[in-house]
Amino acid sequence: MFIPACRRLAACATAAVFASTMMPAQAAFAPRPGPVDHLSARQKALIATLQSKVKYVFVFYQENRSFDSLFGTFPGANGIYSQPASQTPGFNQTIYNTDGTTSIINPFRIDASPWYAADLDDADHSHTGLLNAEDIQNGTPLMDGYALDEENKYTSGGVSQGNPPSEQAKQYGELVLGHIDCDTTPLMWNYANKFTLFDNVFQTATGPSTPGNLTIFSSQTGITQLEEHPSEGYSGNGNSGTGVADLNDADPFWGSALDPNAPQNKMPYNPGDNPNDPEINLTYATLPLTLAGKSITSVTANDRNPSTDLADVQQDVSTIAEGGLSKPVPWGWWQEGFDYEPTDGSGPASHTSYVTHHNGPQYVGYISNNPVEQQNFHGLNDFFTALSTKALPKTGGVYWIKGGEKNIFGLTPTDPDAKVQSNFLGDDDHPAYSDSQISDAMVALAINAIAKSPYWSKSAIVITWDDSEGYYDHVPPPIRANLPNVGIIGEGPRVPLMVISPYAKTGYISHAQGDQASVVKLIENIAGVQSLASLPDEYAAEVQGQQSYGEPYLGPLDDYAPNVDNLLDAFDEAKLDGFSKPLPASYVEVPAKYVTQLPAQSGLSCATLGIVPTDVALGVGLNPPSDFNPRPGTDPPVPHRQIDGRAATHRNDD
Repeated sequence: MFIPACRRLAACATAAVFASTMMPAQAAFAPRPGPVDHLSARQKALIATLQSKVKYVFVFYQENRSFDSLFGTFPGANGIYSQPASQTPGFNQTIYNTDGTTSIINPFRIDASPWYAADLDDADHSHTGLLNAEDIQNGTPLMDGYALDEENKYTSGGVSQGNPPSEQAKQYGELVLGHIDCDTTPLMWNYANKFTLFDNVFQTATGPSTPGNLTIFSSQTGITQLEEHPSEGYSGNGNSGTGVADLNDADPFWGSALDPNAPQNKMPYNPGDNPNDPEINLTYATLPLTLAGKSITSVTANDRNPSTDLADVQQDVSTIAEGGLSKPVPWGWWQEGFDYEPTDGSGPASHTSYVTHHNGPQYVGYISNNPVEQQNFHGLNDFFTALSTKALPKTGGVYWIKGGEKNIFGLTPTDPDAKVQSNFLGDDDHPAYSDSQISDAMVALAINAIAKSPYWSKSAIVITWDDSEGYYDHVPPPIRANLPNVGIIGEGPRVPLMVISPYAKTGYISHAQGDQASVVKLIENIAGVQSLASLPDEYAAEVQGQQSYGEPYLGPLDDYAPNVDNLLDAFDEAKLDGFSKPLPASYVEVPAKYVTQLPAQSGLSCATLGIVPTDVALGVGLNPPSDFNPRPGTDPPVPHRQIDGRAATHRNDD
């Protein structure tokens, strides 16, 4: 349906702006068949068995790690040292020195000691920053622009224009070539070693956190809304401003100063966020629609302004109401700081640990402007309470879990630096405010709680990350969409992904190509709902986009788009079919001492896990540069020091 451009304004949020003009493409193209109709008989059988065994899907959605930065030396994975350096894109990168000369920098390991590698500073992961890092030449990402993008960001006029970088700028350029291993994040490596690790999953959109947090429950960031409403497209390079397809971290409309609802009906906002310049209302199809099944009509009837919020999905709603599941599939989004947390003490919910732009469903009008759907949002501590009290619906459900800028477990970083102690208390793994070991502990504590609950035996758990942070990854991503006046939308560099389940393969690495929409496909296959791409409004918009832009698959990527795996490779058919026993809860549980203490206290490491990283096995590990600093923003450069006898990081904490 065509909706006037004024709907992006606050005044239109309460206006009845529904227009009855049907898009020509809507009448000319029949809806697609369902999501499994084009699969092989074997895959259909696997899905049917999976549906009978798995009722609960838990998605732990962490922040900002490229595959190589976290698992680049994991044995057997396609990592930094899997090929000769000459055949590894971006292995040799140019970096400018402070005197204006250039050097070559290579990937290197950031050791847990003495660098305190669990606490790293933020890198450029903006839309254009990632494109610069990929260095796309003649349609091919060379993956060799990471160091230069960082140096340019912190150098007035840019180093490539003959302006020498400061020492801090150079240290940022070095930082993005660093990677960590199981000495720093042993809990994540433990899960990867015991279950299924995917090493060929890309960001769906080339951009920061918000696009990923939208894709994880919708398999797009608003491309169909752009196709239906070109006036709602963003202007400029996508790094700032508002519009679709979303490629930046503008906070959601719902809960902002432009939200017309009364304060008691608004979604929460972190008090440090800017509520005056939010993203526009998002109105395209997402999983909460299809998960509602035939009850979709009664659910959407509660929307406070259906003429705007539901105008783009009216035919979708009708299709779901007619052919959807007879019973809805419960869903929930559990995020640190959304409501009262233990860190709030005796006071009301402060939302100070809440990262507003990480809550994907909050951007969508027919979710956040609907009091029934608002009940599906919760704080992180509520998740632990629901598990301990066995409060999740007995029929199953789909649940996303995210950390935030603090942690509710009272954990503090190992690094004694006062700035790190105060600034790195988060548990969603985002550099600059989260400690990786605290973040890993949050996930492990939650998985232990699942293991102790009645839900483990019927569960599938996905652990993945929303974007690659701007840290180096060597695998060139595919370019799916390059639109006039918009540019390259996706895909971005690889992110880690693991699948944990009683029915998962063990000690397995899948090389199947996918992206964040793969998680949506897995959810749809387990829940038995139609794909978002097959819904009539989304398909019609995609067809219109093809006609306008000449590009295929400009819609949700959860169905017919090629090379978007459904993650079924993670599951062991023998376990599903009863020829071997499902994995018991004891197999996934991590002993309490390893999750209530950080590795420096518990002793958990590569050695105790029995894992030898590939750089260690090959004897090819490279030391950090002599002036390396893991936190050039937190601890800006000061004159050289020595730490444990090594060439020093430039820190001011000792």
